[in-house]
Amino acid sequence: MTDGALAVIRAGALTTVQDLGRYGHAHLGVPRSGALDLPALRLVNRLVGNPEGAAVLETTLDGCAVRPRRAVTAVVAGAPCPVSVDGRPAAWGAPVRVPAGAVLDIGAAVSGVRGYVAFGGGIAVEPVLGSRSTDLLSGLGPAPLRDGTVLPLGRASGRAVPADAVPFPAPPAELVLRVRFGPRDDWFTDAALRTLVTRVYRVSSASNRIGLRTEGPSLDRAVTGELPSEGLVTGAVQVPPDGSPVVFLADHPTTGGYPVVAVVRERDLAAAAQAPPGTPVRFTAAGR
Repeated sequence: MTDGALAVIRAGALTTVQDLGRYGHAHLGVPRSGALDLPALRLVNRLVGNPEGAAVLETTLDGCAVRPRRAVTAVVAGAPCPVSVDGRPAAWGAPVRVPAGAVLDIGAAVSGVRGYVAFGGGIAVEPVLGSRSTDLLSGLGPAPLRDGTVLPLGRASGRAVPADAVPFPAPPAELVLRVRFGPRDDWFTDAALRTLVTRVYRVSSASNRIGLRTEGPSLDRAVTGELPSEGLVTGAVQVPPDGSPVVFLADHPTTGGYPVVAVVRERDLAAAAQAPPGTPVRFTAAGR
């Protein structure tokens, strides 16, 4: 049952509904999806009194503005940004009471990329395959927000958690991604493998929820033939023909035909979600 709704006044560059994701459907060609910064999702839900997997808004770079039709408690966190309610400054990273009909404005990120906005009761769109997440690759879940979109709100069942200070990690000045080589590291020269873990790359402006694209030294192949499509996991470092590594994120395809040289450890991917274009990237070997 829902109680009230949320009208979108300013959708921003890319604002989507996200939760913990759509697990267990890769065999059907359905990605995991879900929030790119899972620790931020869990934290804003805890601060507003929701279960950790409640659906929230994930903003990109320039935030968004919404008007709830009932009074609601909200928390904005993830990428640091200004927050206001009807033009009056409000707290970032702490519960904020938003009266019915007031405009909650989430401003442009001061640093980082993605903000997370939780509301008491969560965003109550209908789940698809067990998740309310927007999947940009397959099109499952609600469409990215547009001006005028109306989203249902769930009924709040918990109490907002008071906190004097919450230790949100700062967006990375340098992104360090620990990798395990394989499964197709033998498709690359020894020099290419050394290059991957010794040279500095940078986050490309072409990055998105599907993958973090990098700019830097090209990785040369030892095998030049075609590779049949095979399964892909979140964090896979795929190398397309231009030789520039791509780190697959939540909306990645479930299969692919370019070789995967390594896989990034899952716990490092939240920082990748907050690394803006131009951020230095270092891959470090965590073993084979």
